[in-house]
Amino acid sequence: MIGTLYRSEDVPAEDRFAYWRELVGRTRSPHDISSVHATDFRAEHRLMEMGPVTVWPSSFLPARYRRSPQHVRRSDPETYHLTLLLEGELALDHAGRNSTFGPGDLHMVDSSRPYDLRSVGDGERRVVRGVGVDFPKELLPVPTHRVEQLLGRALSGREGTGALLTDFLVGLSRQAETLQPSAAPRLGAVVLDLISALFAQSLDSEGALSPETRQHAMAERVRSFVRQNLHDPELAPPTIAAAHHISLSYLHRIFQQQGQGETVAALIRRQRLEGARRDLADPALRSTPIHALAARWGLHRASDFTRAFRTAYGLSPKEYRLQALSEYAKTLEPTSGRSRSGFVTVPHAR
Repeated sequence: MIGTLYRSEDVPAEDRFAYWRELVGRTRSPHDISSVHATDFRAEHRLMEMGPVTVWPSSFLPARYRRSPQHVRRSDPETYHLTLLLEGELALDHAGRNSTFGPGDLHMVDSSRPYDLRSVGDGERRVVRGVGVDFPKELLPVPTHRVEQLLGRALSGREGTGALLTDFLVGLSRQAETLQPSAAPRLGAVVLDLISALFAQSLDSEGALSPETRQHAMAERVRSFVRQNLHDPELAPPTIAAAHHISLSYLHRIFQQQGQGETVAALIRRQRLEGARRDLADPALRSTPIHALAARWGLHRASDFTRAFRTAYGLSPKEYRLQALSEYAKTLEPTSGRSRSGFVTVPHAR
């Protein structure tokens, strides 16, 4: 597991807002927080330290966050704070700009400048949800005077590199319980590379990025492309290289240098098998023939699919489906006159 989860409901109602202010104060540079819901504040916050990068998925009732010139003079950690907004609406005054943000927008503030960030419609008890990222300014390989052009602006997290960054941050939030702490520094480096690539793209200054940063960003583009096209039987390294306008040798070199020990072909095979495994365990698909489920994931040769599945999971697709559906049926059996729910335990790919 990466990070620690904090919930306001774990403390008495009268202490919840003070608890939230303390939690946010551990991550963000000094500022004031206020809320019309302070008497019964609700919030959830996971603090994920990934080397010099801190990622913190959170949800909270409307509030206002103000960093004054006095705060800046008193303490400046020299950090950038990026926010991905997933739910709610925010308004920001920062670096001479007045902007509003909705779901799918990204924006960044500089700890060396005052800001005023507030929830729109703060009188309503509508949850604001997002993911924050804090990192030292010196780690961003884009000139400071160029970064200033992006401060307080809305950047799209719905397309291009912004969508890759959104997917990665949301994925970190969802997988936090299963990720290993040893992976945290590497994951933090990927976050920073994607942010750098997004900013360089927004500023038309991709040449300012290091080759390593560009390679990390390209690797994430490839992984996203693979996830979206697993159903295509023609998905293979040559077609992926052509879709990204790079040579096949450069594609292979990128994955060799990522240090994860997985080739592009192995990535495609693993994700296809995992998709088929999930479908085999889905009770709603129990009447769908196994070969049809495999074909949905681009696995059209039954013998090859059966062999690869057994190698990965230790069971044939048929055996796995019978076991998974049997375990599911057990969760529906009445216990003491009441039905109960549960999870099917599945083997990990070898």
